[in-house]
Amino acid sequence: MTTPVTPGRRRLLAVPAVLALALTAACSNSSGSGGGGSSAAALTGDCAKYQAYAGHSGTKVTMYASILSPESDSLEKSWAEFSSCTGIKIAYEGSNDFESQLPVRVSGGNAPDFAIIPQPGLLAQMVKTGKVVKPPQQTADNENKWSPVWRTYGSVNGTFYAAPMSANMKSLVWYSPKAFKAAGYEVPKTWADLMALSDKIAKAGSAKPWCGGIGSGTATGWPATDWLEEVVLGTYGGDVYDQWVSHKVKFSDEKITTAMKTVADWMQNPAWVNGGFGDVKSIATTTFQDAGTPILSGKCAMLQQASFYRAQWPKGTNIGPDGDIFAFHLPAVNPQVSNPVEGGGEFLAAFSDRPEVQAVQNYLSTSEWASSRVKTSQGWVSANQGVDKSLYTDPIDKLSAEALTDPAATFRFDGSDLMPAAVGSGAEWKALTAWFAEGQAIPKVAADIDAAWPQ
Repeated sequence: MTTPVTPGRRRLLAVPAVLALALTAACSNSSGSGGGGSSAAALTGDCAKYQAYAGHSGTKVTMYASILSPESDSLEKSWAEFSSCTGIKIAYEGSNDFESQLPVRVSGGNAPDFAIIPQPGLLAQMVKTGKVVKPPQQTADNENKWSPVWRTYGSVNGTFYAAPMSANMKSLVWYSPKAFKAAGYEVPKTWADLMALSDKIAKAGSAKPWCGGIGSGTATGWPATDWLEEVVLGTYGGDVYDQWVSHKVKFSDEKITTAMKTVADWMQNPAWVNGGFGDVKSIATTTFQDAGTPILSGKCAMLQQASFYRAQWPKGTNIGPDGDIFAFHLPAVNPQVSNPVEGGGEFLAAFSDRPEVQAVQNYLSTSEWASSRVKTSQGWVSANQGVDKSLYTDPIDKLSAEALTDPAATFRFDGSDLMPAAVGSGAEWKALTAWFAEGQAIPKVAADIDAAWPQ
């Protein structure tokens, strides 16, 4: 069910219709009756490559996600030509409350045509409503350009529902190469070196070694889940990580509480955090978008955040090995774990099977769209094997793409995203936020999360 169009919104939609007429000089399209492809008038010029999606001019699809500006700006640019040539308007809405509001909209009969879902656990929750529509065969066929494991992340009980759209490298530490060079610091290669460097920076007194923020609207707490996941994976490896994500190893298990103690020694050390913002508790009230800004002013030295944080640095920031900002791979806590890499991703789920919806769904599952997104968005990476790696011009993107495709890496998907939504994007966010904001004891935090696990 689509959002009803109010009279006022109908008047606004008249403007794009006029613009679409102007585009016919360069890109011929038609308002075919349904299926697109052979039933549509031929597209010409730069638009010819979108012929398979033609035949739906004058239609609109709605898309809902957690992606906000500036990242959403490049997202919309990535499909702008497709939209102009086919005449399918993609009305995008981003929200900090996406994870909590999507279930409300779906259960209330007001589902968007599409949702970009970053948590397989939330996807499973939506599939249980019966409102998620299985993708068309062409979308399914396009999955042969992704490693098979990604199809499992977009599937529920063995049935494929959502095509992966993006991948991101989470195991990064952002820092200032210029500041490191001036202070004589070297990029650490081991966890022990990282902790020793943190202590050295703290004792120098000019900056705190770490800054952080876990604020994210109703999704507040998710960066803290990443810190715990990095430590679990980097301490015990993939097998224990998998057992933990499936709750065969509980949060109250000694392995996980020990990992939480490691996180506390790192990100709840009052001598080490929260440069530029305040004490440990300020991490809970600082947004993840703002968390890294004190690195630029010299108030903190490092931030653990994903590759997509690239979009949060101010325009004009020199990002590179010798620049204002760069990143290094977070070392394994246990040297016996081979190159731990935590990654995340986003999946496109549809709540309608209208022809124009399926046309958009098919296009956004192609390597052609992924290549377009790479070109328009620094800080965005795809695991689509059809993307030419030479398109990655940003050094962070190259670093991320190499890590995500490294066959020797111990790769695992974001744990909280794989857990049931009631836990991974609910109880865990809430409990870890209380851990930082209120100093909640580790046994209490672990027990609260375990208690929320579906029976």
